[in-house]
Amino acid sequence: MEVQYYHYHDEFCLEGGGRLPGVTIAYHAYGKLSPAADNVIWVCHALTANSDVEQWWPRTVEEGRFLDPGRHLVICANILGSCYGTTGPASVNPLTGRPWHGSFPGVTVRDMARCHKLLADHLGIRQVKLLIGSSIGGFQCLEMGIMYPGFARNIVLIATATRAFPWAIALNESQRMAIELDPTFGEDDERAGARGMAVARSIALLSYRGQQAYDKTQEDDEREAKLSGYRATSYQRYQGEKLCRRFNAYSYYLLTRAIDSHDVARGRGSVEEVLAGIESRCLVVCISSDTLFPVSVHEVMRRCIPRVVHAVIDSGFAHDGFLIEHEKLNNIILKFLENE
Repeated sequence: MEVQYYHYHDEFCLEGGGRLPGVTIAYHAYGKLSPAADNVIWVCHALTANSDVEQWWPRTVEEGRFLDPGRHLVICANILGSCYGTTGPASVNPLTGRPWHGSFPGVTVRDMARCHKLLADHLGIRQVKLLIGSSIGGFQCLEMGIMYPGFARNIVLIATATRAFPWAIALNESQRMAIELDPTFGEDDERAGARGMAVARSIALLSYRGQQAYDKTQEDDEREAKLSGYRATSYQRYQGEKLCRRFNAYSYYLLTRAIDSHDVARGRGSVEEVLAGIESRCLVVCISSDTLFPVSVHEVMRRCIPRVVHAVIDSGFAHDGFLIEHEKLNNIILKFLENE
């Protein structure tokens, strides 16, 4: 499936006060719009993913799955500030003719939500059957449910939260500190900060997987014979280097700051009041071993969203359970949609 682009040529004002002289939004679309225009599923992706859902969310864009392209028009847009086609630090600033890099203005999840709505309006989509996202993708879904009542008939919020809690913010700051220690960070170069980002990724993975998953998947054979070269050490280095081959450190730095600023109640009143105003029917899914967004942080959504269903996936894969436990997730979501 080929990536498509929408070019918005008017000035885009950011929540933090910055301004962009236009925005390009990269997106993928799978399937076809039904005659009644009632089969659209809008996917909001997580931190370093892209708009090609089929690539990063295994066993979902398939026949019989909740993102079945034979039954639905599935759309996913790359988020503002990323480096996969949507305007971000690696993009050229038309006012200077040079890439933005570290000069790109700060963005928030609300800015991302507004970009999604720009694209939806451009495509003529007034309402979606399902709005779904995990982690920061869930942040975006929450914001869209609040900002645009009636846009989504159903919302699925997976491994996410109403705000960034201190634990997540501290992890993000540790990652940014690693990037800042890279002497190339700050240079006018697309590869600047790459080595620091490799360390940042290593830190992030500890929160994505957790002890249970590491002890299960990274245990060494014949452990007693080793004094070095452990499987866990090579895994950390490999994952860091792998991210460096496909992502931009300025985008990573920017997007982790956007995560930190996430708070659906900011400027709106109490979180209980804000959630009570969500009109969409919602499914809240958490992962039993998730330490980044533990089961406890989902409780306010279960308690305050008016029309809500709550489910817990029993998994030892922590936050990354939403990527790995596709069978369990598929069953939960299909049941939710069947009961609409």
